[in-house]
Amino acid sequence: MYAPLEIASASDTGRRRPHNEDSTATVLRHGLAILADGMGGYKAGEVASALAVTIILHDVVAGLKNGPGGDPRNEINRASVLRKAINHANEDIYAMAQTEAECQGMGTTVVTSLVYGDKITIGNVGDSRLYRLRAGELRQLTKDHSLIQELIDRGLYSPEEAAAHAPKNLVTRALGLELEVDIDIFEEKIERGDIYLLCSDGLNDMVPDDEILLILSKYSANLLQAAEELVRQANSYGGLDNISVVLLRVMETTPVVAGQVKRFLNRLARV
Repeated sequence: MYAPLEIASASDTGRRRPHNEDSTATVLRHGLAILADGMGGYKAGEVASALAVTIILHDVVAGLKNGPGGDPRNEINRASVLRKAINHANEDIYAMAQTEAECQGMGTTVVTSLVYGDKITIGNVGDSRLYRLRAGELRQLTKDHSLIQELIDRGLYSPEEAAAHAPKNLVTRALGLELEVDIDIFEEKIERGDIYLLCSDGLNDMVPDDEILLILSKYSANLLQAAEELVRQANSYGGLDNISVVLLRVMETTPVVAGQVKRFLNRLARV
């Protein structure tokens, strides 16, 4: 059974980049969200991120529809569906980078989520992130595949020291750089009222986590306004990179039921 969700997204080129190399896609009925942050030569990053999102979207929707053995009644392993889709995207991006001169060296990060029943399945490669806001606490669920994170993991820097001194935007994993890629796939239990944030590093490099929390809390009643405010805040701090966010809320009731209740109460008020 699908959990009732609300989804909103926003994306902006930022104030320094000539074009937007981020790509996003969502499918509400499947609880699917995808965000990719491309890298490479002239517009090659745009190609890589768009290709990643397109392939993952197609493969996940097809995988959820068909199920194992082509029988839609069979139980679907969503982690397996997501992993296969991300691997497919990696292979196609890598092949294009090897054969198209203008695409040489291109790649992309990706972070994805699938919500079904009482679980969210998350997949990521690179330093695009997924956060969860629950009961007033913001927690990063994904782990960055970046030079900064490796320095922290090895105990060479504290998170604060790494952010101040280590080069940013150097990822240790990305789609399209090698024929095979190591993908983080994991599942978490969801709770009613959870808000999940997928974002490119154009947001979290500019806006500290405590300010992200404040914005999500302040605008929690309106996800689109929250997404737009996150982008605006990143730009207000310089907008050094493309900024993309996708927000998902696990709703207390389905939109249809909530609307029916509101109409019922309005009718009572007129009696």
